[in-house]
Amino acid sequence: MQEAEHPEGTTLPIATVAGAFRAAFSTQGLRRLLFTDEPPKATAPDQRAQDLAGQLDEYFSGGRTAFTVPLDPRGTPFQLRVWEELRRIPYGETRSYLEVARAIGAPDRARAVGAANGANPIPILVPCHRVIGSDGSLVGFGAGL
Repeated sequence: MQEAEHPEGTTLPIATVAGAFRAAFSTQGLRRLLFTDEPPKATAPDQRAQDLAGQLDEYFSGGRTAFTVPLDPRGTPFQLRVWEELRRIPYGETRSYLEVARAIGAPDRARAVGAANGANPIPILVPCHRVIGSDGSLVGFGAGL
């Protein structure tokens, strides 16, 4: 249950049924969720971390389709618009980069949407994995394919 330093502050371990993560919180909410190669041991005894771990477990077990953990991502105004739009994509559905660009009123910025998608600091909760190429291919997932 060891804390670790990250450029955005201290990260807390999050153990889930799908593996281990590290989470950085601000006073407003979850700032970053990091995938880790650490074996899942235990979640930090922090209420925010416990809530996040519980919701992730429910999601990975098929019992949750949306999250209520407060989020506080940091990014450019454009990135924040993209990430907010990603949160509007319903569970079980996908959108292309162009569809997301159109939805935020920037139809000529599909590549920039892809860059914002790849820079998403809170994967899973901000579902960048629901965005696909126009041909239906899996491309540009920030956590890797």
